[in-house]
Amino acid sequence: MRITRETLLKIARDTATQRGKADRQVICIYLTGSLRRDDPLLGGTADIDLYIVHDSQPPAQREIVRLSDEIHLDIAHVSDSVFRQPRHLRADPWVGAYMCDNPVVLYDTQHWFEFTQASVNAQFYRPDYVFERATPLAEAARQAWLSLHSGAVSSGPQKIMVYLSALEKAANAIACLTGVPLTERRFLLNFPQRTQAIKRPGLASGLVDLILSQPVTDEAWTSWVAGWKVAYSAVNGLETCPPRLHACRWGYYERAASALRGEHPEAAIWLLFRTWTLALVNLPEEAGLRQPWEVALQALGMDEGNLPSRLETMDAYLDNIEETLDMWAKSNGV
Repeated sequence: MRITRETLLKIARDTATQRGKADRQVICIYLTGSLRRDDPLLGGTADIDLYIVHDSQPPAQREIVRLSDEIHLDIAHVSDSVFRQPRHLRADPWVGAYMCDNPVVLYDTQHWFEFTQASVNAQFYRPDYVFERATPLAEAARQAWLSLHSGAVSSGPQKIMVYLSALEKAANAIACLTGVPLTERRFLLNFPQRTQAIKRPGLASGLVDLILSQPVTDEAWTSWVAGWKVAYSAVNGLETCPPRLHACRWGYYERAASALRGEHPEAAIWLLFRTWTLALVNLPEEAGLRQPWEVALQALGMDEGNLPSRLETMDAYLDNIEETLDMWAKSNGV
């Protein structure tokens, strides 16, 4: 099957029509994510990001639907109660931001989207609201650093997941100054553009230094992908498997990482290591799948012996993030 943007848009429209007709509780369905761009494919794969708004509490918050090895639906189910306080949504870096970031409305009843977006979008880009969206992310990153620095988080995948999540939040605090937060596959691919937009390009290279300490050889990469795949397959055997690690998303991650590996190795490593770590967080230690990950951890300089030094560097990086936010606020009259 030849995949084009037009093909994916047609699938999105057909899905919205079917879902809207089948469920009277559906108020609105709109499209966000990479499909709104000219080239949504990465490594020959793509997801179709949909928000489905219900007039009551939906049974699940997220739904992954496989369409083929290359395509899947990633559906966020949201109650319309979430949208009843526009003031709160203007401070929301996720639901509010993506609603105002030119989504494509595919299904709507009684002009719900037009009315709701107009309420949220009013003053959405006012500096004080922008700052209000960014600041909690930076604060959460700092709290994560404190928990790591104090030893409050046990060693192993859980500790590294806290470390990686802190970096994601810190970077997205900066990303929110000029747009929506960055999502997983294109996170390190697009972050440099956001730092350049606020004339702080050093924040991009500083983030890479906290993830990739040295080049990764082809031999190591091949070994890491094999270990990643085993852990990813194992977590899919659990009822508690997170939706983001759904079986149909393996190709979505692996092919993207392989495509990024040549020109953007840091983006490839981020994608591989973050999802690999998340899989191990959800697997029992007795599953015996950590050894290849621990080898990768040491090569990346995040093992127990190197982590204290890494946390010192992270402390300085978070100081830089906080100073950047303060400078931005001052220059924008916040």
